Amino acid sequence: VLPLQHLVQLYCAPSSETTRLRSISQVHSVSLLATSCYKLAMTEEISFYERIGGHQVFENLASHFYALVTQDSILRPMYPKEDLGAAARRLMLFLEQYWGGPKTYGEERGHPRLRMRHVDFHIDSAAWDAWLRCMKSAVDEIEAEQALKDELWSYFEGAAQFLVNQADK
Repeated sequence: VLPLQHLVQLYCAPSSETTRLRSISQVHSVSLLATSCYKLAMTEEISFYERIGGHQVFENLASHFYALVTQDSILRPMYPKEDLGAAARRLMLFLEQYWGGPKTYGEERGHPRLRMRHVDFHIDSAAWDAWLRCMKSAVDEIEAEQALKDELWSYFEGAAQFLVNQADK
Protein backbone atom coordinates (compact mmCIF):
# COMPACT_ATOMS: atom_id res chain seq x y z
CA VAL A 1 0.00 0.00 0.00
CA LEU A 2 1.40 3.35 -0.99
CA PRO A 3 1.62 6.18 1.57
CA LEU A 4 -1.04 8.88 1.24
CA GLN A 5 1.48 11.51 0.17
CA HIS A 6 2.68 9.32 -2.71
CA LEU A 7 -0.87 8.49 -3.77
CA VAL A 8 -1.86 12.15 -3.74
CA GLN A 9 1.22 13.07 -5.79
CA LEU A 10 0.58 10.21 -8.17
CA TYR A 11 -3.07 11.01 -8.74
CA CYS A 12 -3.38 14.71 -8.04
CA ALA A 13 -0.15 16.32 -9.19
CA PRO A 14 -0.14 17.96 -12.61
CA SER A 15 0.68 15.35 -15.21
CA SER A 16 -0.74 13.93 -18.39
CA GLU A 17 -2.81 11.61 -16.17
CA THR A 18 -4.33 14.55 -14.30
CA THR A 19 -5.35 16.27 -17.51
CA ARG A 20 -7.52 13.24 -18.30
CA LEU A 21 -9.60 13.90 -15.23
CA ARG A 22 -12.58 15.85 -16.46
CA SER A 23 -13.83 17.44 -13.25
CA ILE A 24 -12.99 18.44 -9.73
CA SER A 25 -15.22 15.61 -8.47
CA GLN A 26 -12.93 13.09 -10.14
CA VAL A 27 -9.91 14.60 -8.40
CA HIS A 28 -11.85 14.59 -5.13
CA SER A 29 -12.80 10.91 -5.63
CA VAL A 30 -9.18 9.97 -6.22
CA SER A 31 -8.16 11.86 -3.08
CA LEU A 32 -10.81 10.02 -1.06
CA LEU A 33 -9.58 6.73 -2.48
CA ALA A 34 -6.01 7.59 -1.53
CA THR A 35 -7.11 8.59 1.99
CA SER A 36 -9.07 5.36 2.38
CA CYS A 37 -6.08 3.29 1.26
CA TYR A 38 -3.88 5.09 3.74
CA LYS A 39 -6.32 4.61 6.63
CA LEU A 40 -6.64 0.92 5.78
CA ALA A 41 -2.87 0.51 5.80
CA MET A 42 -2.62 2.24 9.17
CA THR A 43 -5.31 0.04 10.78
CA GLU A 44 -3.72 -3.24 9.73
CA GLU A 45 -1.87 -4.02 12.94
CA ILE A 46 1.21 -6.16 12.89
CA SER A 47 1.00 -8.82 15.59
CA PHE A 48 3.35 -8.91 18.53
CA TYR A 49 4.43 -12.33 17.23
CA GLU A 50 5.66 -10.72 14.00
CA ARG A 51 7.12 -7.62 15.67
CA ILE A 52 9.26 -9.60 18.08
CA GLY A 53 10.63 -11.91 15.41
CA GLY A 54 8.19 -14.77 14.95
CA HIS A 55 8.76 -18.49 15.32
CA GLN A 56 12.52 -18.41 15.84
CA VAL A 57 12.27 -16.07 18.82
CA PHE A 58 9.68 -18.23 20.59
CA GLU A 59 11.58 -21.41 19.78
CA ASN A 60 14.77 -19.91 21.24
CA LEU A 61 12.89 -18.61 24.29
CA ALA A 62 11.37 -22.01 25.10
CA SER A 63 14.65 -23.80 24.46
CA HIS A 64 16.63 -21.46 26.70
CA PHE A 65 13.98 -21.61 29.43
CA TYR A 66 13.88 -25.41 29.54
CA ALA A 67 17.68 -25.67 29.46
CA LEU A 68 17.61 -23.69 32.72
CA VAL A 69 14.74 -25.78 34.13
CA THR A 70 16.89 -28.91 33.79
CA GLN A 71 19.39 -27.33 36.18
CA ASP A 72 16.88 -25.98 38.71
CA SER A 73 16.35 -28.04 41.88
CA ILE A 74 12.80 -26.74 42.38
CA LEU A 75 11.48 -26.88 38.81
CA ARG A 76 13.18 -30.00 37.42
CA PRO A 77 11.27 -32.47 39.65
CA MET A 78 7.95 -31.12 38.32
CA TYR A 79 8.68 -32.63 34.89
CA PRO A 80 8.94 -36.23 33.70
CA LYS A 81 12.42 -37.74 33.71
CA GLU A 82 12.47 -38.00 29.93
CA ASP A 83 13.52 -35.16 27.66
CA LEU A 84 11.77 -31.83 28.18
CA GLY A 85 11.42 -31.36 24.43
CA ALA A 86 7.65 -31.92 24.49
CA ALA A 87 7.19 -29.35 27.26
CA ALA A 88 9.35 -26.84 25.38
CA ARG A 89 7.30 -27.39 22.23
CA ARG A 90 4.00 -26.87 24.10
CA LEU A 91 5.31 -23.64 25.64
CA MET A 92 6.52 -22.41 22.27
CA LEU A 93 3.20 -23.21 20.56
CA PHE A 94 1.19 -21.61 23.35
CA LEU A 95 3.24 -18.41 23.26
CA GLU A 96 3.10 -18.22 19.47
CA GLN A 97 -0.69 -18.48 19.55
CA TYR A 98 -1.10 -16.10 22.49
CA TRP A 99 0.98 -13.42 20.78
CA GLY A 100 -0.77 -13.60 17.40
CA GLY A 101 1.11 -16.35 15.58
CA PRO A 102 -0.02 -19.75 14.31
CA LYS A 103 -2.97 -21.41 16.06
CA THR A 104 -1.24 -24.79 16.28
CA TYR A 105 -1.50 -24.98 20.07
CA GLY A 106 -5.28 -24.68 20.00
CA GLU A 107 -5.61 -27.09 17.10
CA GLU A 108 -3.58 -29.73 18.93
CA ARG A 109 -4.55 -29.16 22.57
CA GLY A 110 -7.69 -27.04 22.62
CA HIS A 111 -8.18 -24.11 24.97
CA PRO A 112 -5.03 -23.34 26.99
CA ARG A 113 -6.72 -23.60 30.43
CA LEU A 114 -3.40 -22.70 32.03
CA ARG A 115 -4.55 -22.85 35.63
CA MET A 116 -6.24 -26.22 35.13
CA ARG A 117 -3.20 -27.68 33.35
CA HIS A 118 -0.96 -26.64 36.25
CA VAL A 119 -3.21 -27.59 39.18
CA ASP A 120 -1.35 -30.87 39.80
CA PHE A 121 1.94 -29.06 40.30
CA HIS A 122 2.95 -27.66 43.69
CA ILE A 123 3.47 -24.00 42.80
CA ASP A 124 4.33 -21.86 45.80
CA SER A 125 6.39 -18.67 46.03
CA ALA A 126 9.67 -20.64 45.75
CA ALA A 127 8.50 -22.31 42.52
CA TRP A 128 7.19 -18.95 41.31
CA ASP A 129 10.59 -17.33 41.97
CA ALA A 130 12.46 -20.18 40.27
CA TRP A 131 10.18 -20.07 37.23
CA LEU A 132 10.53 -16.30 36.91
CA ARG A 133 14.31 -16.48 37.32
CA CYS A 134 14.59 -19.01 34.46
CA MET A 135 12.14 -17.12 32.26
CA LYS A 136 13.81 -13.77 32.92
CA SER A 137 17.10 -15.20 31.70
CA ALA A 138 15.37 -16.57 28.59
CA VAL A 139 13.67 -13.23 27.86
CA ASP A 140 16.93 -11.36 28.35
CA GLU A 141 18.54 -13.53 25.66
CA ILE A 142 15.98 -12.55 23.02
CA GLU A 143 17.34 -10.31 20.29
CA ALA A 144 14.52 -7.77 20.13
CA GLU A 145 13.68 -4.19 21.02
CA GLN A 146 13.64 -3.61 24.76
CA ALA A 147 10.01 -2.41 24.66
CA LEU A 148 8.93 -5.77 23.18
CA LYS A 149 10.94 -7.68 25.77
CA ASP A 150 9.34 -5.56 28.50
CA GLU A 151 5.86 -6.36 27.20
CA LEU A 152 6.66 -10.06 27.10
CA TRP A 153 8.14 -9.96 30.59
CA SER A 154 5.11 -8.14 31.97
CA TYR A 155 2.91 -10.96 30.66
CA PHE A 156 5.14 -13.62 32.25
CA GLU A 157 5.06 -11.92 35.65
CA GLY A 158 1.27 -11.86 35.66
CA ALA A 159 0.89 -15.38 34.30
CA ALA A 160 3.32 -16.79 36.87
CA GLN A 161 1.44 -15.14 39.73
CA PHE A 162 -1.86 -16.50 38.37
CA LEU A 163 -0.51 -20.08 38.50
CA VAL A 164 0.57 -20.02 42.16
CA ASN A 165 -1.67 -22.60 43.82
CA GLN A 166 0.00 -23.33 47.18
CA ALA A 167 0.58 -21.25 50.27
CA ASP A 168 4.10 -21.06 51.61
CA LYS A 169 4.82 -23.39 54.53
